[in-house]
Amino acid sequence: MTLPTHPLSVLGLEVTRVTVLMDLEMPDVSGIDAVTAIRAEFPEIRMLTSHRSDVQMLRALNTGAVGYLLKDRPGKELRDAMRRIYTEHCRVVPAVAQRLLEPKVDTLSERESEVLMSVAAGNSNKIVADKLSISEETVKTHMRSILSKLGANDRTHAVTIAVKRGVIRL
Repeated sequence: MTLPTHPLSVLGLEVTRVTVLMDLEMPDVSGIDAVTAIRAEFPEIRMLTSHRSDVQMLRALNTGAVGYLLKDRPGKELRDAMRRIYTEHCRVVPAVAQRLLEPKVDTLSERESEVLMSVAAGNSNKIVADKLSISEETVKTHMRSILSKLGANDRTHAVTIAVKRGVIRL
């Protein structure tokens, strides 16, 4: 990845700091994947998003984003938050920190996520079992665990909760 010529370089000034402000939700690539790719060359990445999912926030920060802002804040508040992330070297603004400190749902295993993704696609237990090469009883066991971990009442509720929290993407 190469940087475009910076306008100040024509004046003989060297650009020593590159900051990327980006969203988690983009049409062709996830923000998490983009952070990983960009950090290889440019370590200063701040995420600016309306995505309030604690799972996505943690993924972004664990992947190497050095800041995380919610873009749904009023202009002055957003400007102050951006300034705070730069000058105070805090990684997240208070609204994000508060969200990250809220009680979390238990993390779904990789297999539970696969089962839930298949259920979200509208598949019956039998079809999920066939697709994942497991028994229908194992699918039911995974679904009971998923419902318990997410605090969901039924399959549809589990999918809704998982999408809202960023546990799965549709």
